[in-house]
Amino acid sequence: MVYYIITALVSVGAGLFFGKLVADYIIRVKQGRSLDESQKVLEDARRESESIKQQASLESKELILKAKSSVDKDLSEFNVNIREKEKRIARREEKLEILEKELKDKQRDISDRLKTLEKKENSAQQNFQKATNALNDIKVELEKVAGMDQDEARKLLEEKVIDEARIAATEKIKEIEISTRDKIDSIVKNIIVTAIQRYASDYVSERTVSVVQLPNDEMKGRIIGREGRNIRVFEAVTGVDVIIDDTPEAVILSCFNPLRREVGKIALTRLIADGRIHPTRIEEIVAKSEEELSQLCKKTGEQVAFDMGLQKIHPELLYLIGTLKYRSSYGQNLLAHSIEVGHLAGMLASELNIAPKYARRAGLLHDIGKAIDQQEEGSHATVGALIVKKYGESNKIVNAIASHHNEVEPKSLLDHIVQIANTLSAQRPGARKEFFASYIKRLEDLENLCTSFQGVKKAYAIQAGREIRVLLENNRTGDEGAMILARDIAGKIENHLSYPGQIKVSVIRETRSAEYAK
Repeated sequence: MVYYIITALVSVGAGLFFGKLVADYIIRVKQGRSLDESQKVLEDARRESESIKQQASLESKELILKAKSSVDKDLSEFNVNIREKEKRIARREEKLEILEKELKDKQRDISDRLKTLEKKENSAQQNFQKATNALNDIKVELEKVAGMDQDEARKLLEEKVIDEARIAATEKIKEIEISTRDKIDSIVKNIIVTAIQRYASDYVSERTVSVVQLPNDEMKGRIIGREGRNIRVFEAVTGVDVIIDDTPEAVILSCFNPLRREVGKIALTRLIADGRIHPTRIEEIVAKSEEELSQLCKKTGEQVAFDMGLQKIHPELLYLIGTLKYRSSYGQNLLAHSIEVGHLAGMLASELNIAPKYARRAGLLHDIGKAIDQQEEGSHATVGALIVKKYGESNKIVNAIASHHNEVEPKSLLDHIVQIANTLSAQRPGARKEFFASYIKRLEDLENLCTSFQGVKKAYAIQAGREIRVLLENNRTGDEGAMILARDIAGKIENHLSYPGQIKVSVIRETRSAEYAK
């Protein structure tokens, strides 16, 4: 039993020993293999690291070369900029040197001038002191000669100046009275003419007749009709007087109302062209002529409003604007005058930063009261304001129309603009016959007044009479005399002529020397 146990133990121990030997052997074999593999891996890693190092070295060299070239380029550009800045700085330094030199020269000049002025000031003070002393001496001598002191002389002078001022004021008051009387006469004439035209009486003048041409003199008998019935019907329907006289191939229509006269002219022209002249036909043609004239007035008003850029004007106002085409004042067509006033008012308003449309609207409508006949009482400005207010115009427009002849006090700048535009259109040379004649007469009187002075060679009124140029004979007066003559002419103009605004008197005296080379 023990034997078997020992034998077993020995077998186990031998097995363990041999197993350990085998295991050690196996381990050594594996370790040998792993060393070979690790050495191989190390060799591969070493070769790969060398390759990476070489590649990295090449790339670093390329980067260094690129960076160097970029730095060289930037450095060259920087050097160029530096050189340009150095040039600019050098030029500025040259300019500064020049300016510094000029400044020094000016300072030197100013200092010299200051010294000269100081010398002149000292000299002037000395002269002033001498003059003061001399004046005092003269005052003392005058007091001795006159037998009165300075206070008495001053009092006497004041009394004389007061008397002269009183006389001048009296003369000025007389001038104002005369001027006011003339203006009142002009206003009264205007009111009378406007009232006559609005009333449409039987008064006949050169502007109240129209001439209708006839194809032959036989047409006169047809117009008269049997026992004059045709002409009586025509005059009764139109309100126009038909004058048939010895004038060959012509009939005269007379009526102060320009619209009725125009209706009569249109109707008679159509009757002559138609040939059928009898009472019934006359009434039909007159009715059609009235409708045609009404439509023509509306179209005229619409066209005027469109041309002036005005909108939302009541149709009745457009009709009244069109009727102004057949009315006149002092020989000036009222529609042309109203359009001109509208444009002038718009221009003035634009210059004064006011809405020009309001000004053009007020200017166009300012004389609308003259289109109304005797059915409305009041002046044309008052009637016009009532009419435009009735047809929805704004209070600004109404007040501008009512105040354009100062019958109502102006309240805004627009009112004054319409007044100015109306005056410009009416008073300019050539606008109205009466004013044009007086304008020419005023220029002639102005030139004749200047030539009445001794030594005056010629005189020319220019700039619409706002300036008079007087040419003197050189050998008759000197420069001082020319100055005195200008003052004398201005005084005589003030005393003997009436004129708007002011007149500039320019006296011209020139010296001419001539020699001949032989």
